[in-house]
Amino acid sequence: MTAPFVHIGRLLRWSRILARHGALRGIERDPNTPPALRRLVRLARIGARVPEVPRYADAFQAIGPAAIKLGQTLATRPDLVGEAAAHDLLRLQDQLPPVPYAVIQQALRTSFGRDPGTLFTHIEEEPVGAASIAQVHRAVTTDGRKVAVKVLRPGVEEEFARAIDTYQWAAAQLEALSPEAKRLRPRLTVENFRRWTARELNFRREAASASELAEAMTAEPDFVIPAVDWQRSTAKVLTIEWVNGIKIGDRAALAAAGVDGPRLARTLINAFLRQAISEGFFHADLHQGNLFALPGDRIAAIDFGIMGRIDRRARIWLAEILYGLITGNYRRVADIHFEAGYVPSHHNVAEFATALRAVGEPMRGLAVKDMSIGMMLDGLFSITRDFDMVTQPHLLLLQKTMVMVEGVATGLDPDINLWDTAAPFVREWIRTELGPEAAIADRLVEDVRTLARLPELVRRIEARYPAPGGEPPAPPLAEIEIVRIGGGWRYAVLAALTAAASVAATLVAVR
Repeated sequence: MTAPFVHIGRLLRWSRILARHGALRGIERDPNTPPALRRLVRLARIGARVPEVPRYADAFQAIGPAAIKLGQTLATRPDLVGEAAAHDLLRLQDQLPPVPYAVIQQALRTSFGRDPGTLFTHIEEEPVGAASIAQVHRAVTTDGRKVAVKVLRPGVEEEFARAIDTYQWAAAQLEALSPEAKRLRPRLTVENFRRWTARELNFRREAASASELAEAMTAEPDFVIPAVDWQRSTAKVLTIEWVNGIKIGDRAALAAAGVDGPRLARTLINAFLRQAISEGFFHADLHQGNLFALPGDRIAAIDFGIMGRIDRRARIWLAEILYGLITGNYRRVADIHFEAGYVPSHHNVAEFATALRAVGEPMRGLAVKDMSIGMMLDGLFSITRDFDMVTQPHLLLLQKTMVMVEGVATGLDPDINLWDTAAPFVREWIRTELGPEAAIADRLVEDVRTLARLPELVRRIEARYPAPGGEPPAPPLAEIEIVRIGGGWRYAVLAALTAAASVAATLVAVR
């Protein structure tokens, strides 16, 4: 177990790095910053030569991979962090300093257990992208296919483990500070982040996610998932089909190629809605560095390390909440929050609906460029506080992805109206999944399953309550304590196992 002074030292070092790069200047100058926090920020920059222009990307990069992940998310939201900061943070997505190729070559040899030359005729030494946990090299397989080879950065697993350990410690201290901090459940949020990270660091899981998402997205042919080369993939190396496209974030190249930005934005939003609402399995890292424009105004996605799942019940709630906000039916949105248990029952549904209306109405009918997203988020946060809503960590990944999708779509089409774009898909899904035909189909399926279980149910009843004259079931044997006396203890073990088997059989019969 890591000592508290180690965690405190890391937190102080991270704060010092942020201050030295000018990344805390906005917090210090914000009039809404609490005085105590402003004093801490000033303390952190004592003696540091703070640059005139904040270097956000350099600060996050200096802290480590986990901080880089946060910076990648913020890069999609210029409305929240400003155009200058968002542009600087874009460097974190695939422009990090690469690991020397000699190190990568050794990592390939270790992962494959043989010379990479037996699998690839050529691997470019200069990476095409270097991100927080891996870097990608273009290669040609021995059978002549162009592929992208993604290699885990050596030592990154240990770096993430140390950072998350401190995150968990800090979250526990936050929960102890006040009921408000505890309501936000930071410890559970960090635990979810730890699990997502563990999955992202396993490239076999990523390959499986890419394959599953490709099957789920057959209904969206304009959203392309590259094929996985399973024979050249391991837990630390992922080989996929090469994507020959233009990065979504390269606005000049998109314009030169005559790409239809608004069409790409609609494709991205519809693809995400299909993943999240229709399939319940979504790509949760849709930033500009992971999306490419293909000929024919199609979009290709890469990097499937972070994926999210939502069960059908949560998807129905999500669809109804979105549709309620789109149509202005705030009472229905409020009812769903109470039915889901997001709002404690002692609060008033009508009052909650009114609070939602105060946040939602100013946003309806506006293009994203005309919205004050910061004010909307601040209003929503106030609602969660006023109505004692406990943070739902299982929805945080979805919320983060929705923020990313909105940011990317706005970059492609500043005049896009997210409500109008999402409405047709959400409306059709609700009609299909919740309409009378769907209700009848669900009832038929449930009844058929019940009928199929009847024979087994009858057999269990007969076994538990035999016909008159029949032999009653034997009572379960008592547990036998294992006593080791000389060599005879093994017979006691055998007797105990026999008794356990009898008990298990009886439980199965009456279940």
